[in-house]
Amino acid sequence: MTRSLSRRGFMRQAAGAAAAAAPLFIPARVFGANERVVMGIVGSGGRGRGVMGDLMAGGAVFSAVCDVFEPNLAKGLEVAAREGATVTAYTDFRRMLEHQKDMDAVLIATPEHQHCRQLVATVQAGYDCYCEKPMSYSIDEGAWTVRKVRRTDRIVQIGMQRRSSPAVRAAKELFDQGVLGEVFHARAKWNWHYYRVLDNSPLEGLDVKAFIWPARNVRFEPMMFREWRYFWKFSGGNITDQGTHLMDVIQWFLGKEFEPKVPRMAECFGRVYKMIGAETPDIFTAIYEYDTFSAEWTLNYTSSYQNSWSIEILGTQGAMVLDDHGWRVYDEPWRADERRPWESGKPPAHLHRGGIPTRPHTDNFLQCVKSRDEPNAPVEIGHLAVVGPHLANLAYHKEKRAYLDPTGMKARTRP
Repeated sequence: MTRSLSRRGFMRQAAGAAAAAAPLFIPARVFGANERVVMGIVGSGGRGRGVMGDLMAGGAVFSAVCDVFEPNLAKGLEVAAREGATVTAYTDFRRMLEHQKDMDAVLIATPEHQHCRQLVATVQAGYDCYCEKPMSYSIDEGAWTVRKVRRTDRIVQIGMQRRSSPAVRAAKELFDQGVLGEVFHARAKWNWHYYRVLDNSPLEGLDVKAFIWPARNVRFEPMMFREWRYFWKFSGGNITDQGTHLMDVIQWFLGKEFEPKVPRMAECFGRVYKMIGAETPDIFTAIYEYDTFSAEWTLNYTSSYQNSWSIEILGTQGAMVLDDHGWRVYDEPWRADERRPWESGKPPAHLHRGGIPTRPHTDNFLQCVKSRDEPNAPVEIGHLAVVGPHLANLAYHKEKRAYLDPTGMKARTRP
């Protein structure tokens, strides 16, 4: 997979395609050092407006807002207007891409079943793109998206903010020094007291057809819009939603700079225990086998124990723990009377308040829009980060072990 989908390989292919054919994209704009990046947003819900705020704090201005839900559209327009800009409202992202000619880039923060099609349409229309994670709805769709993006010269950043987090990057630098020795196992966990009965009361102001697109054969209920992450037609559930973040860190640390590790096979067990009305499990454990190590990914949304995420990378000479407090390294062999780590990675409070900040990641994107350098989480990383969670979902649905095809673009199960 790394040979098929490495960043360097795709860039070489893209360069050859560009030389052999007429451009499929608008030439890159030349920015002044202090010139603002003009953006549009597709999907101005809560997360979208949050990322909008980070981009605006970094100097971006929004001239267009698109959403299929009237209340979210109004709130997005309100955020965009804070900078005094003239803002145009859209309910169809394709019309925004066609008519809003002053944009340099687009923020996509829609449900994940729409990400790839909107991302490809955006870069083909000539705009750079910051797309929320998980990038894809399936392994096939992700591989297709990488190919399409690399046929343009557009800058794409996938919203996996740990890739730009000062704390996580500092931990990666230490890990690369070999302080853990050989690593044969890693664990990712996420605990939240998050369960509830899903709200299925009547809903007004939603273009249902536009929300469902491109899914088919959906018998729509209002809770599907309010809680789309918990329905298979619109999401891979928290296996992909939160798993993209955590499994990416494990693959990044244990892989090479341009070639993250990806699993050879996966199994997954879980069910809905307390999220009444949901389809995707609120408790699960996925098990992955890589070529040189194994990994676990467990989520429990019925318990507040530790109340967040953590990653444990377990080596022959030490163990590294990453979480919302930074990172810690423990000597091997570990002893109960020596629980304090030999080094702490808690960053300054202004960089790390109760979680991984998005601002460094959006700043990296804006810098790359101007410089035309590769961002910290380009399209290949976005694809590879969610391959493992997609593989686990296949195992979950089939109740069998799932295997990744040697090309890295297909998955299958065996009896």
